Amino acid sequence: MAEAPRPAASFDTLLAFDFGVKRTGVASGTTLMRTAAPLTTVVAGGNARFASIGRLIKEWQPAALVVGVPFHPDGAEHDNTRRARRFARQLQGRFGLPVHEVDERYSTTEALADGAAEADVDAAAAAILLEQYFREHP
Repeated sequence: MAEAPRPAASFDTLLAFDFGVKRTGVASGTTLMRTAAPLTTVVAGGNARFASIGRLIKEWQPAALVVGVPFHPDGAEHDNTRRARRFARQLQGRFGLPVHEVDERYSTTEALADGAAEADVDAAAAAILLEQYFREHP
């Protein structure tokens, strides 16, 4: 049986991640509204981190994932650039969803400037990354 055509306006959900070695902020947004909201911060590392992310993916059923990749101010890569890209590849491999990278040089600074509490800064930064993705992909 053929699938019914999708409506012109897409209601896809995306999840975004502000990757960090100790904490990873998570935000959600929809392609229809093109806005994002902070969800949570995953503090566990390794397999526990991916178990938490797996639960979020099961709950939110995203069509794609967005990962912030940090660079030096001059655009040069550093250790965290490689770590974030590895995290993006792991997400794609574990969950089979498209993963898009965005430059996250100043997302945490912007989240703090916007008044995010220290405890919520990673999730707020993830929301900024997702809104940036929406701006860059009209």
